[in-house]
Amino acid sequence: MTAISIAFTLNGSPVSVDVDSAERLLDTLRYRLGLTGTKEGCGEGECGACTVHLDGLPVDSCLVPTYQVRGRRVDTVESLDPPALEPFARGGATQCGACTPGVVMTAWWIRDHPELLGTHTLRELMAGNLCRCTGYDGIVDSIGAVLGERGSA
Repeated sequence: MTAISIAFTLNGSPVSVDVDSAERLLDTLRYRLGLTGTKEGCGEGECGACTVHLDGLPVDSCLVPTYQVRGRRVDTVESLDPPALEPFARGGATQCGACTPGVVMTAWWIRDHPELLGTHTLRELMAGNLCRCTGYDGIVDSIGAVLGERGSA
């Protein structure tokens, strides 16, 4: 494969990295840039464990070739302040932690788009994030607590 240089904004800072032409954003983040908060669950875009924000929208980083982020903004779970993660631990939204980064990134997107809660429930908006441990009550309750919308599930 051919190596190419990609420059983009990562968690608010400019970065440049040489990648293989078919390299997934997930692999670039984890193995080239050391941001291991983004997890691989299924590798097929079904579980949401690898969710990051690309130009403000949640995407499955296992499906995005790194070359597609050239000149764009990528935000990972590492971009969040640790206190922002506390409600998830306190609310019972975590067990093994595999899905947590993706859940948190989707929750933060919902937080930034509260108008979505007028037409969708939290469960509907979180449908792209699968959890094999907790069920969804703790996750939905924790997100509701973050949003101040406990009754929106």
